[in-house]
Amino acid sequence: MNRQQLLNKIDVAWTALQASFHGLSAAQLTQPGVTGDWSVKDILAHVTTWEEEALHHLPHIREGKRPPRYADLYGGIDAFNALKTEENRRRSLDEVMARFEEVHARLVATIETAPDDLIATETRFRRRIRLDTYSHYPIHTQAIREWREKEKNSG
Repeated sequence: MNRQQLLNKIDVAWTALQASFHGLSAAQLTQPGVTGDWSVKDILAHVTTWEEEALHHLPHIREGKRPPRYADLYGGIDAFNALKTEENRRRSLDEVMARFEEVHARLVATIETAPDDLIATETRFRRRIRLDTYSHYPIHTQAIREWREKEKNSG
């Protein structure tokens, strides 16, 4: 896979995620129950958290270092997600939306300037990008779409 193919995969999944919540009101964006007790706002903050994690760890991976395990730092990924969810719930909807766009733009810029050899094959660098972007977004895109359909049918 070359850089443009990787960026295209990310863009397609990102655009679908954005489309999944397009047109929702502030009240709808903050309504719990989309996934468990998460709102769309919580989901977007969650996606941003994982993109931030990629931005934090990609330079270390590029240097050949292994990031610490979430199990060692937080007791597991679920515990990390819970911690970050509570942190992000203190943010306003406007802040979550701004961070959602800004962090994504920084991640794309990082990929645009990454060495070709880290992208051309299934390296740990590219694997981290995949896990935190185009294989992650569709999970939440689908959840939002299903929630919207359920809300539409119940109203």
